[in-house]
Amino acid sequence: MKDEPKYTQSGGGVVLNRDGNVLVVSQHGTSWSLPKGHIEGNEKPIDAARREIFEESGITNLEYIKDLGDYERNKITPDGLGEDASERKKIYVFLFKTKEDFLKPVDAENPEARWVTKEEVPELLTHQKDKDFFSGILDQISNLY
Repeated sequence: MKDEPKYTQSGGGVVLNRDGNVLVVSQHGTSWSLPKGHIEGNEKPIDAARREIFEESGITNLEYIKDLGDYERNKITPDGLGEDASERKKIYVFLFKTKEDFLKPVDAENPEARWVTKEEVPELLTHQKDKDFFSGILDQISNLY
């Protein structure tokens, strides 16, 4: 009998800078995603999102705009090439603005962060569900800049 997948919850964000560009981060140097990570203990999803954005980009000055919803997907394999069905994630996503431009990840497992245009985000994201989610909320963020 096949083992049931581990079910986890993550908090993450779409972060826009002054130019309307979007923050994307490298996970383990093998895949690209929006900044996000596991919710720890009694942490609220939005607090996990703020913590993960800091860890994966160094950004501390975040202005909350709104809740963008949530979606589910499997974890990405360590090589960034496939899906790991042993872990199913529910990802809560929030929209933030920041005046910070300098990116300096503090989490060694997420070695790179960069600003890209809204149009480039779906092309860069590794996981198809991440691409689909971002494409689905693009109209909600496009009118901000």
